[in-house]
Amino acid sequence: MTTDNRSILQKADMALSDLVTDGGLLLPAQAKRFMRIAIDESVVTKMATVKPMKSQKEKVEKIQFGSRILRAGAESTALSEADRSKPTTDEIELDTKLFKAEVRLSNELLEDSIERSALRQTIMQLMGERIALDLDEIVVNGDTASADPFLAQFDGILKQATSNVVDTGGAALTKSSLRDIIRSMPTEFRKNKRAMRFLTSPNAEIDYRDSLSDRATALGDNMLMQEMPVGYSGIRVEDVPVMPEDLGGGNDKTNVVLLDPKNITIGWWRQIRMETDKLVSEGVVIIVATMRLDMKFTHEPAVVKGTEVLVG
Repeated sequence: MTTDNRSILQKADMALSDLVTDGGLLLPAQAKRFMRIAIDESVVTKMATVKPMKSQKEKVEKIQFGSRILRAGAESTALSEADRSKPTTDEIELDTKLFKAEVRLSNELLEDSIERSALRQTIMQLMGERIALDLDEIVVNGDTASADPFLAQFDGILKQATSNVVDTGGAALTKSSLRDIIRSMPTEFRKNKRAMRFLTSPNAEIDYRDSLSDRATALGDNMLMQEMPVGYSGIRVEDVPVMPEDLGGGNDKTNVVLLDPKNITIGWWRQIRMETDKLVSEGVVIIVATMRLDMKFTHEPAVVKGTEVLVG
């Protein structure tokens, strides 16, 4: 290398060094808003029947003809008393429970954060999204015998589903187990399959999807290559993020629930209310969300629960 070339490189190194020393390199730009971390979305609650209530407790009446009402008739002759029919009536009682969420923000946090005064609104939006998922959790996993005070408020769909229970045998979710679950649904409730759903855990849905991908067909390829809904016999398999995957003796089992989601009735005495307050002496802004709700099946015999589904 010639003296002239070496001199040029030295000058270039010096210029770059000076640039860095003098702060010439740009610092990473700071966004003006927080990056919001996406969480699982509500699945069950937004598909259910939501019933506004006029009081804390309310009875919902239901009526049906559960068996044949036509009889062999004779001309000019009324049916006998024994052949006359009347509908079966019943009711469910919604008894709402109080739920709260509280967040406190210091004035300094609001002043120093990158969003400044807009941070409070961001927090309220995030609270609403999180609450929606939390409501799914109690609607699915509520259990009055739970040691968790939140889950002990009322029984959820897994605890309430008792009339039709299918033991899937401790295997991963396949079309055979879904077939057995459908067969356990009373025939009079199978009419509108398009409205029905298999609700299960995310890993169980993945296992079922993977079992379909084993088929040497275009459908099998699509299960691997595309994000598309999966189902069986015209009923969609829906993964529910809050569905437990630690059931059974080995803590590696989950459940599958077959139903029309509109059979889930959520009674709201007071829908989500967001309120704010300020403690001047402490320099704190308080955000409180409250709601009162309960959940019952409109008709529990139209629900099937599959148990012992392997996800380990």
